[in-house]
Amino acid sequence: MTPPKIILVPGLPTANPTYNHAVRLGDTIYVSGQIGIDPTTGKLVSGGQIAEYEQALRNLETILQAAGSSLQRVVKTTIYMTDVSQLPELNRLYAGFFPLSPPAKTGVEVSRLAVGAKIEIEAIAAAGE
Repeated sequence: MTPPKIILVPGLPTANPTYNHAVRLGDTIYVSGQIGIDPTTGKLVSGGQIAEYEQALRNLETILQAAGSSLQRVVKTTIYMTDVSQLPELNRLYAGFFPLSPPAKTGVEVSRLAVGAKIEIEAIAAAGE
C-alpha cells in the first residue's frame, strides 16, 4: 500500500502547527477542518459566521485544487458552527459551492471553536483522475 501523502498549500495558514491541510491515501483525500482564515492576513475574516463560512469553503477549494481534486469530487463534509440559527443562509451559500451534486453533509452546533472561529468545515474527497 502507498503511504499517505501530506498536502500543504504554501501561503494558506493553519490555525495551529499540529496538523496538515490534507492527507491523501490512495484515491481519497481527507481535508482537515478549515476555518475562515484569510490567507493574505493569517487572521479570521470579519463579518461573522457567514463570512467565515465563505472563506472556509474557499480555503477548502484551494486545498483540493492543490491535491489534484475539486469541490465536485467531495463526497462528505462535516460542518461545525456556533450558531445553528443561521443554517438557512449557510445552506444557500453551500449550495453555491456545490450546485450540481452536493455531497453528504453533517452539521453540528458547538459552543466554541479554535481561535474564536464561528464555523469549521472538513471534507473527504475523491482524488482527481
